[in-house]
Formats: sequence, C-alpha cells, structure tokens
Amino acid sequence: MRSSILHCKKCNVFTLGSMCDNCNSKTSNPLPPKYSPEDKYGKYRRMLKEKSS
Repeated sequence: MRSSILHCKKCNVFTLGSMCDNCNSKTSNPLPPKYSPEDKYGKYRRMLKEKSS
C-alpha cells in the first residue's frame, strides 16, 4: 500500500493532511505520475516544456 504523505509546495513541508499545518495551503502528492509507453499527451507536455525553457 502506498503511503499518504503529501507535500506543501509553498513552505516545502511534508504532512499527512490535505492542508498544510504551517501555512494552511493545499498539499499535493510528491510522487511523479506513472510512466506509460502509450502516453497520449507526452507530445504536448514536451512542447510546453520547450516553450517554458
């Protein structure tokens, strides 16, 4: 079973709650999305990454 540890990007703290205890902002999953060789949207993500670089 995967752990339910979440990450606050605002204050860089790990927590178990859906809201950060320090700054009361929303937390997110620190793990990257699963890789799929049949990625439908990979082309668009790479285009977006090139534009932002």
